[in-house]
This record gives sequence, C-alpha cells and structure tokens, in this order.
Amino acid sequence: MKKLALLVLLIVHSVLLSGCLPAIQSISSVSSIISVNNDRRSAGVILDDKTTYLQLAAWAAKDPKLDDAHLNFLIYNKAVLITGEAPNKALRAYISKQAKLQSPAIKQVFNEVSVRSSSGLLKRAKDSAITLQVEAMFQNQEVFHPTHVRVMTEAQTVYLMGAVTKREADKAVKIVTKAKGIKQVVRLFDYLKTRPAVEIKRDKLQVTESIKKEKLKQKKADLEAEKAKIQEKINQLTGTTGTSF
Repeated sequence: MKKLALLVLLIVHSVLLSGCLPAIQSISSVSSIISVNNDRRSAGVILDDKTTYLQLAAWAAKDPKLDDAHLNFLIYNKAVLITGEAPNKALRAYISKQAKLQSPAIKQVFNEVSVRSSSGLLKRAKDSAITLQVEAMFQNQEVFHPTHVRVMTEAQTVYLMGAVTKREADKAVKIVTKAKGIKQVVRLFDYLKTRPAVEIKRDKLQVTESIKKEKLKQKKADLEAEKAKIQEKINQLTGTTGTSF
C-alpha cells in the first residue's frame, strides 16, 4: 500500500515536471504561472528541485528498508526537508545517509523524521488541513508573496522553507502561530539581506501603473461630469429634456 501511494505520487509529480510547472506542490496551471513569475529561485534551481523530489520519491518507493517508514519530502533551493516516521534510530540514520546519495544537486538535508510507528490517516489529514489553513492565511497579508514561503506540516509541527528577509520570515511565523491545531513552528529559511532588486522595481512599476489608472479613471469621471453640465445648460436654453449627444 505504501509503495502504491508513493508510485501514484511519483506519477503525479512526473506530470507536473513534464508541464514545466514551477512549484512541486502546484494545484493548477494558473497558480503555477503565478508561482514561476514570483519564485526567487532561478529556472535551473527550480528544475533541480523538482528532479530531486522525483528521485527521492522513487527511492522511497523502491527501497525495501523503507517499507516500515513513512516519509515526506519538501525541497527548496537544493535543501531537502524529510519528515515522517521511522521505527528505529538506525533506520533514521540510514535515511539521512541515503537521501544525500539520491541526487548530486542536494546541498543540505534536514532530517526531521521521528522515531516511532507510522502515523495514521487521520493524523496525516489533520496535518494537511493545517498546511492548507496556513497557506490560505498567507494570502491575507502584504509583507511577502505567498509563493516565497513553502509549508509542510508533520505531527502538527509546521516547517517553513524559502528565501526571505528577516522581516518576511518573522511575519510568516507570526501568521503560523495564529493557525489552529499547531504545536510548533520550525524555520528552515535562506535569509536575504534585502528583497531582490527585480521585485522592488516590479513593485514600483505596479504602483506607477495603478496611479496612472486612477488618474485616467478620475479624468473620465470629470469629463462625464462636465458633459452633464453642458447638457443641462443646453436643455435650459432650448427648453428640452434628454441629451443631444
């Protein structure tokens, strides 16, 4: 059953990869386009991260030593987060060692696998609900773009990855702490000194365009008001009602 589930997951991610979607856990082509436009990783790193995920998923599915383990992977900027459960410390250590060998692109492995029996479907569903809740909460703020922070929940512990400034990281953590059902928040960020220059430039252009649109909207409203005044004067002079233009 574990191998079947992992195989299905592998096929899904293969489809995502062939479609050149930007995020490992993309939901739709629209959200994927938005993600690639805002992703702080280069196109090459995004591809490496996707490929690494597939390699790790394939390894987890075919390695018989992992039959009694439950593993989840989240990859960002060539760093791999592994969560889940393993029945003993020896297997946990084996997971750390073998994971690094699955892809030459891997630079770092965060092994957060717990030594205990595999979690049940109910607990996993609860973790998924927490992740969805956090991602939804990320939409209602303006400090960072939601795609800049990746989320994984395991045993009600929320792990955060991404390339962010300290201000963005603090905001993300503050949001997560307000989510229902969480026990802990773990930061696994790549910290930036400042936001990328291209984002700052893009934001300024968006503000400029917004101002232009508002001015145009106001100009149209002023013209309509002036038009109404002229029509009113014409009606007064001719003693008619309605509009002549």
